[in-house]
Amino acid sequence: MKVLINGCNGKMGQEVAKEIRLDEDAQILCGFSNSDCGDNDFPVFTEVKDINLIPDVIIDFSVPSATFEILEFAKKHSIPTVVATTGFNDKEIEKLKKYGELFPVFRSSNMSYEINLMSKIACELASKLKDSDIEIVEVHHRRKIDSPSGTALLLANDINNALNNEKEFVYERHSKRAPRDKKEIGIHSIRGGTEVGKHSIMFYGDNESFEISHSCTSRSVFAKGAIKAAKFIAHKDKGFYGMNDMI
Repeated sequence: MKVLINGCNGKMGQEVAKEIRLDEDAQILCGFSNSDCGDNDFPVFTEVKDINLIPDVIIDFSVPSATFEILEFAKKHSIPTVVATTGFNDKEIEKLKKYGELFPVFRSSNMSYEINLMSKIACELASKLKDSDIEIVEVHHRRKIDSPSGTALLLANDINNALNNEKEFVYERHSKRAPRDKKEIGIHSIRGGTEVGKHSIMFYGDNESFEISHSCTSRSVFAKGAIKAAKFIAHKDKGFYGMNDMI
């Protein structure tokens, strides 16, 4: 499986490259980045119009603007694409789904199998603890751009769907001078150090509480998940796929 890595010079792009080199069934064909500042052993293109190699699949770990750049290239050649970038707004997510009507697109806010399993467990708990106050706390390294994380929003949206979308998301609380409403899901972001990622969901009832947490200590988890998704989607028909489809 020949792979084009979008965002190849970023931390996750480099992690994907490292994991592909260890994979007997995949190889790096080339990379795309806005600047060729990495020490790579494969061709790196800085302009989409200059890409003259056609991969079997694209793995995208970049920023939303760069994602849509590479999706235009993917559309032109009908290349299955794994979108692992975060920070999309609702309008951009709908735009991603439109690409899935033309060729295979796999998108997840978190490529970890266990995070997605955590989400399923949290949804089951939420349906059994309907009177609880739900709070989500996520911790990431100081260089992370988007806040809250895509994973925190994934967890919040899945829980809200399990509760018939009756909840309202509240980000931090410094500007809200009022008691907590029962229809809230609180989402809080912490940034510092080199923390790869930690997510906690708390269910607060009267006189007792329940918490479920997931910690990640290596970015390789997400890189391996993206490669697994690439293998899953490489020969699929057009469509918009996610972790639940692969699981």
